[in-house]
Amino acid sequence: MSDVIVIGGGLTGCATAYYLATDGVPVTLVERSDLNTLASGSNAGSLHAQIPHDPFINKGEDWARIFSPTIGLLARSIEMWRELPELLGADLEVSLKGGLLVAPNAEQMRDIERKVAFEREQGLKVDLLDRAALHKLAPYLADHIVGGAFCPDEGKANPFLMAPAFAAAAERAGARILRHTAVKAITREGDGSFAVATNRGVLKAARIVDAAGAETGDIAAMLGIELADVQGFPIQVSATEQVGALVPHLVYFTGEKLTLKQNGAGTILIGGGWPARYARHGNPVADPDSLARNLAVAVQVVPALADIRIVRTWAAIVNGTDDWKPILGEIQGMPGFFVNFFPWMGFTAGPIAARIVASLVQGATPPVDVDLRPFLPKQ
Repeated sequence: MSDVIVIGGGLTGCATAYYLATDGVPVTLVERSDLNTLASGSNAGSLHAQIPHDPFINKGEDWARIFSPTIGLLARSIEMWRELPELLGADLEVSLKGGLLVAPNAEQMRDIERKVAFEREQGLKVDLLDRAALHKLAPYLADHIVGGAFCPDEGKANPFLMAPAFAAAAERAGARILRHTAVKAITREGDGSFAVATNRGVLKAARIVDAAGAETGDIAAMLGIELADVQGFPIQVSATEQVGALVPHLVYFTGEKLTLKQNGAGTILIGGGWPARYARHGNPVADPDSLARNLAVAVQVVPALADIRIVRTWAAIVNGTDDWKPILGEIQGMPGFFVNFFPWMGFTAGPIAARIVASLVQGATPPVDVDLRPFLPKQ
């Protein structure tokens, strides 16, 4: 019997298991397939700190006020990313050369200025750039771009490497990781512990961490827990052929959804949350219409992309909520059951979310100067 069972073998689950194991807590991680095979390994590897522009425009400033405390978590997590290669003993291809949100006209530039005001209130360093300053910093941008906001703490990492590095370090610290172990049912025992029925037998633990990504709600429902608004959304990303250095920054656009970055191998990753679709058997597949529109936006922002070939487009399920707020902590009325769910930007926030929940599981104060009350689970 482990003290803790972590359900989910993505970045969040592997990192939670790592922090528990290095704290000396006996922990078992279970994953129904292999590690890092879903959203954690299928995203584009962006490290975000700014308030997402699309919901800021569509949901308004009242939403931004509610979301704003999340900025502190993202910023603290990026600080951790800087230290993770040395901590885990692995090259994670972390590159923090800054993020640029760019605008094609004065009206959308004013939207950026409104958003930056919220970000600066939370202590995030963001510089407003006029046309001349922006094109000096990023000469690859199209001439019609009139300005933008630059956050120097944003960047990218390799999503193929992160969860496996945490898992390997967790195993070195004593964690047990069970791959291809599907959770079928969870019951509460008379002594307050949990019995987790899997395809490989029954596991028992005093505490559970639900870190199952888009399936977090399904796991919680096994105990009659309803997590409001936990959802999964199919989105897609494209990758180009390898080219010479072109885009050192993480680039966003106010006009339409776009994230754009270039990895260390020279591949340019183009995304931004464009919807994929579900195939007949329920698996996500790329949508040609989304692909065409996404690439058109990318060329509109970085014209040099017009002459670069796309070599791969793929789809994955990303976990999300309507309010974009994370759910971190113990379920009221179900002592010992913890949720670790960070919507939309879970790759960025994985390290800090894991550190927070690993501390809460042990009854300890998390090592972050952030009010966690807004993020506690609500049923």
